[in-house]
Amino acid sequence: MVRRQGATYTLLAIILDVLCTLSALAFSGYLRAALPFGALIESEVVLPPTLIALAILIWLIVFFTLSVYDPRRNVRLLDEVRHVLSASFFALLVLAGALYFTDRDVSRLLVVYLAALDTTLRVLWRLVVHLIFARGRVKARRALIVGGGELGQQIAETLHGYAWAGVVLVGFLDDQESAVLDLPHLGKLAEAHRIVKAHAIDEVIITLPYRDYERLNDLILELQRLPVQVRVAPNYLNLVLYRATVEDFGGVPLINLRDPALTIYQRTVKRAFDLIIGTLSLILSAPLWAGIWLAIRLDSSGAALFKQVRVGENGKPFTMYKFRTMTHDAEARQAEVLRYDEHGNLIHKAIDDPRVTRVGKFLRRTSLDELPQLINVLKGEMSLVGPRPEVLWMVEKYQAWQLKRFAVPQGMTGWWQINGRSDKPMHLHTEDDLYYIQNYSILLDLVILWRTLFVVVRRKGAF
Repeated sequence: MVRRQGATYTLLAIILDVLCTLSALAFSGYLRAALPFGALIESEVVLPPTLIALAILIWLIVFFTLSVYDPRRNVRLLDEVRHVLSASFFALLVLAGALYFTDRDVSRLLVVYLAALDTTLRVLWRLVVHLIFARGRVKARRALIVGGGELGQQIAETLHGYAWAGVVLVGFLDDQESAVLDLPHLGKLAEAHRIVKAHAIDEVIITLPYRDYERLNDLILELQRLPVQVRVAPNYLNLVLYRATVEDFGGVPLINLRDPALTIYQRTVKRAFDLIIGTLSLILSAPLWAGIWLAIRLDSSGAALFKQVRVGENGKPFTMYKFRTMTHDAEARQAEVLRYDEHGNLIHKAIDDPRVTRVGKFLRRTSLDELPQLINVLKGEMSLVGPRPEVLWMVEKYQAWQLKRFAVPQGMTGWWQINGRSDKPMHLHTEDDLYYIQNYSILLDLVILWRTLFVVVRRKGAF
């Protein structure tokens, strides 16, 4: 339907990316000798054959593995650039590891220049191609939406966002006098054949509600007589946690309504990132643990480490660790601090919670109480970045749509924390969590971790 890239574009992308790597290799040697960084090099830099071979091979393998060349994931320029940046960062890590075991004499600055130049060139040529397509694209394909309900509205909004890809919405058909954005209502379902011919429609997108599904077969058979592409958007996709996939089961197509939110490659990269950064963070923060433990024990009675059952990915419960910030009977006094806003939405935390200890207030303000969750990260029960794991009693109060936030590993920090932290009501931080799930990338994880540092320093919204 909305398709900018075919086999020709994919082949072109692979060739241009290889040329980008070769160009970056050549120019990075010049930069290493010309720029005043690192040890002085008086002669011309000769690129090791190991580096040339590994750079081309690794970048290709990583880009294929992370589906950078998949046209279904790159309809919008922003999506493609985000995928290129994520894959390039991962390729740099792989190249650094490969050189460590094969050729340790390669200049580290040379590798950094290579990665920066290669990534820049790959993004630049995509920007140029985007401008060429945007200005000189061929005749736009004319699309018609059949069904004016909520799903029709969603499809129309999505297509408007992909307008540059060469699809123009002509209007919609529906037996009811509904409204789909600002599109003209061209007629009723029975008139589909005539309207498709009269308006020279190239694409028909069927978004019928449940009540009209018995008419679907006749409608499709009627449209098959015309040279038009027909696609059906199932009206039960609102039940999907993140994405739906079609599986072939003995020749019968089945729609999976609960496919994992992360692909196997995204999950592998995320897990590797968690293990590396989590281990380093645990080692570096070890001296803090002793001081915090002593302060908690001197301030109030009870164990320094607090354990609580939380709900993790796919609703699976696990034991989460934190430094204790409340009195030992805090859970028994939960009812004292439950508050709701004027719309009846639960407020996640109270700023004047009487159960919080003196040391606990400091730990919460600085987020140091979260440090023991590094253990959960290393055990695979949590991630460094993701929606916050929720307590069992609060999950029972969730509305059905809020359960979608458990589609990914729960994290120590997340999109919600850097956009409000504790001063947001539960329904609003769930919307932030869903945004994170729908826009996940390793680059987004890095952005969140970076911004978390500044949020913690400002102590905004933490109590």
